[in-house]
Amino acid sequence: MIVNEFVTGLIVFIIGYFLGSIPTAYIATRLKTGGDIRKLGGGNVGGLNTLKEVGVLPAVIVTIVDIGKGAAAVAIARWALNLTQPYVLTAAIAAVIGHNWMVWLKFSGGKGMGASIGALAVLLPIYGYSTELAIFTAIILIPLVLTRNVALSMGIGLVALPFISWLGMHSGVFVIWSIVLGLIIAGKFTPTALRALAKTAGVKDFIKGH
Repeated sequence: MIVNEFVTGLIVFIIGYFLGSIPTAYIATRLKTGGDIRKLGGGNVGGLNTLKEVGVLPAVIVTIVDIGKGAAAVAIARWALNLTQPYVLTAAIAAVIGHNWMVWLKFSGGKGMGASIGALAVLLPIYGYSTELAIFTAIILIPLVLTRNVALSMGIGLVALPFISWLGMHSGVFVIWSIVLGLIIAGKFTPTALRALAKTAGVKDFIKGH
């Protein structure tokens, strides 16, 4: 029934959203320094800002937990609730939205990269797309090694994801899902990127420096 499907989708979204909303970087920063990560560096509530402003160990913990949030949302929808693919995809998107707009922090948050990686790391193998996951990972790692720019490398991977979905998975559903995921992250990342670009001498410095 449509009503039951709507209620199931809503429940899955809420679970994913609240998992994503766990303010890992905020908690780690409070415990380590007593400060507010939103008032440090670029204000991003994520692993990269934690690394720059708080330290390596807190950043590692934040990154692992943020990746785990996306992975857990997918795992709960697929295995704990035994739901079909549309609901699992909904849970993954909800975790990213929760990470980007955390209810506990007045809807501020991160950029969604950690949660996205975690969701994809579980989501793609579930449906037999381990090769496509490896390709996606390689597309991120190559520019990361060359530029050491995490945000740029992840951005390149997300741009490539719809093409990977179409050419490798032959899945229109994953193509649409990938585009939605990319737009959600771009919505949070673009203003920050433009501000960072304005502070640099040019595109080359921006690529190497952030």
